[in-house]
Amino acid sequence: MLVFVLWCLLFILCWPLALAALLLYPIVWILLLPFRILGIAVHGVLALVSAIILLPFRVLKAI
Repeated sequence: MLVFVLWCLLFILCWPLALAALLLYPIVWILLLPFRILGIAVHGVLALVSAIILLPFRVLKAI
């Protein structure tokens, strides 16, 4: 909601910039999408490595 209010304020103060931001937002989102997917993949790999490294300690803790 705050983003919408800020955009409305920007539209009142400088409408060409607000319209440019409105039109460029989907393009920027599509360009950044591969980096988000890469971040999710890296997070998954690091979680897997962490689980593999900590597995012996969890087994010993359960005994």
